[in-house]
Amino acid sequence: MEAVVGTASMPGDPRFFRRTGPHTLAAVADAAEAEAPPRRLMLHRIAPLAVATAEEVTFCVNNRKLAAALRASGAGAVIVHPDMRDAVPETAVAIVADDPMAAWAKVAALFHPAPPVTASVHPSAIVAATARVHDTAEVGAMAVIGEHAVIGARCRIGIQAVVGDGVVMGSDVRIGTHVSVSHALLGDRVCLYPGARVGQDGFGFAITSSGFLSVPQVGRVVIGDDVEIGSNTTVDRGALEDTVIGAGTRIDNLVQIAHNCRIGRACVLTGQVGLAGSVILEDFVVLGGQAGIAGHVRIAKGVRVGAKGGVMTDITQRGDYLGAPVQPAKAFFREVAMIRKWVKAGLPPGSRGGHGDKSSDKNHQDVD
Repeated sequence: MEAVVGTASMPGDPRFFRRTGPHTLAAVADAAEAEAPPRRLMLHRIAPLAVATAEEVTFCVNNRKLAAALRASGAGAVIVHPDMRDAVPETAVAIVADDPMAAWAKVAALFHPAPPVTASVHPSAIVAATARVHDTAEVGAMAVIGEHAVIGARCRIGIQAVVGDGVVMGSDVRIGTHVSVSHALLGDRVCLYPGARVGQDGFGFAITSSGFLSVPQVGRVVIGDDVEIGSNTTVDRGALEDTVIGAGTRIDNLVQIAHNCRIGRACVLTGQVGLAGSVILEDFVVLGGQAGIAGHVRIAKGVRVGAKGGVMTDITQRGDYLGAPVQPAKAFFREVAMIRKWVKAGLPPGSRGGHGDKSSDKNHQDVD
């Protein structure tokens, strides 16, 4: 085989990724919305810092620990923060940006733009007679679009995706392979990655003497503009109220969002996060991997919860929180440092600095 597992490769394999270029240095700097000296230079590709060549553009985050790697780079141009400009080698052009990562995202999109939508409906797709599919939309093979569904301009519906009855999508929506969407209203530029499930019944039931009795889930899912929802993530529709995801929010793979949750603008939920029913996340909340949020909990604007954090009560103050149950990060690290001190000293957690166990200290009084 031409390509074998384990062989080195450059980004942008043409078998999988569309590529444009070469581009002039000026065009690259314009795309980055950054500053670069006027120089005649053609850049053909993007590449990692360590292996970039004179025909390629790369970037470096604002971290002085990377200065040596930056000085050794053979790139033709490097996107850097002003504080790292002095470490760019003389053989490279510095493209100076206040936010190198954002600039890099724009340059990478210049060389590797998203595939264009091809206005078409595949012959194997099933589209209900009452559905409204914009004539600029693309509907993939074996996709299903239900009665009275509305598909906006330049939307792409992936292979074997299912769009349920009455679902409404704005413009430029991307629905990945094997996605199912029901009971939902989607804004513009929403992206649902392969295998995502949106709008299914929430986990609601009454416990009776004869067993469980399912409670009808009659709410919807309302998704704002520019939301991305990762592969195999599930978003349950509301029971009585809607499940709402605010504009600009990013949700990773394998996340569970239960019924009636309300997620604010520009929140970040990383892999395997779980939200129980009726959770409220205010704007700009960040939840680390495998964080779990108990039902009916509210988390204040700008809170960041670390990986595996367990949130059981409301968090009302902005800040960083760790542990299970979570507590402010400073308190968490103080406790970790104390436990390490006990371990180093060979003392059990219940001891008092070598004066014996609490049970043997007659003067000890519990204060909990």
